[in-house]
Amino acid sequence: MRFDLITIFPDFFKGPFDYGILKRARTAGLIEIVTHDLRSFTHDRHRTVDDRPFGGGEGMVLKAQPIYDALQSLQIAPKAERQRQKETVILLSAQGRPFSQPVAQELAVTERVVIICGRYEGVDERVNELLCDREISIGDYVLSGGELAAAVIVDTVVRLLPGALGNPDSSRFESFGAEDVEQDAGEADGPPRSTYGAGGLLDYPHYTRPADFMGVPIPEALAGGNHEAVRRWRRRMALKKTLENRPDLLEKIEISDEDREILAELRGYGDLKR
Repeated sequence: MRFDLITIFPDFFKGPFDYGILKRARTAGLIEIVTHDLRSFTHDRHRTVDDRPFGGGEGMVLKAQPIYDALQSLQIAPKAERQRQKETVILLSAQGRPFSQPVAQELAVTERVVIICGRYEGVDERVNELLCDREISIGDYVLSGGELAAAVIVDTVVRLLPGALGNPDSSRFESFGAEDVEQDAGEADGPPRSTYGAGGLLDYPHYTRPADFMGVPIPEALAGGNHEAVRRWRRRMALKKTLENRPDLLEKIEISDEDREILAELRGYGDLKR
């Protein structure tokens, strides 16, 4: 898989991609990440990439021509052919659709992702209309530019690629991850995985040694060796964590009658974080 990052600060990416999973994926040849300096596609001696907005107002706007020329140099397929070619072009902006795990999963099945890093007051809208397949925002806040957002997207997508992680289940069963699947009948009574399919919920809490830290012991369900008790505790804690921190997620997923009983019980306790 190849990522092409169009930016006015190519040196920004010298650090984020040189560590951990991303470094291993690059070394193993699973991915290629190439940065492109937008100023290299200007045609004046000042290498101008921005201009004042029509209609007035504060700030400067990235011009369409250098971005168009940059895309032309990459030989990206026309918009109508990109899906068949497994290519996509993304514009990063605060006005874009929210980035999410499902969007990352969609990108993970492509073979080439081009990311245009916005800057200043924004990007000429004709770039979005004529050249891009998606306009994406990584959150309801404003960054100085799209470089940080691009690094977030690359990291999120790469860890979904086969071979990027030591254990493939690490990316399947986690916060926002896939629904859990039943173990084979012969393994139904076996120990639960260290990971658990949250099915759109937040992940449950995790603990490791020592069993008692500063007077706080691990939950009793994790210490007893009862596999079914562990599964029930993990589901309850995933529901509790989601109810506390992201109750909006509960409106987007299917939950069982048992889940509804647990949620009603949790709400009744009144001990959730405020």
